[in-house]
Amino acid sequence: MSPIDLSVFNQLKEISGEDFINDLIDAFLDESPGMLAGIESALASGDVESFRRNAHSLKSNAATFGASDLAALARELEMMGREGNLEIGTRLEALKESYAAAAERLKGLHV
Repeated sequence: MSPIDLSVFNQLKEISGEDFINDLIDAFLDESPGMLAGIESALASGDVESFRRNAHSLKSNAATFGASDLAALARELEMMGREGNLEIGTRLEALKESYAAAAERLKGLHV
């Protein structure tokens, strides 16, 4: 299964246009590593609110492009943060892997 739902991506591209979709991809690729780092840092320091906020932002940005698996993982982390639960097991590693796959696919969709 592709890390990007092309029907969602193509709909976004149709609405936004080719130039703007490239700007959106660039912004996602620039900003998402910071969100991942924010999640990791908040996890290490026990900052539940920062953890939740970064997971929420990553979820929303991923969903915009149709990165459904990434969005679902980030949503799960967001909900855990909302509940004050930072016992995430291996979810951070899964999130990073999902992000890497989505980012690679988006780079290939950049026109």
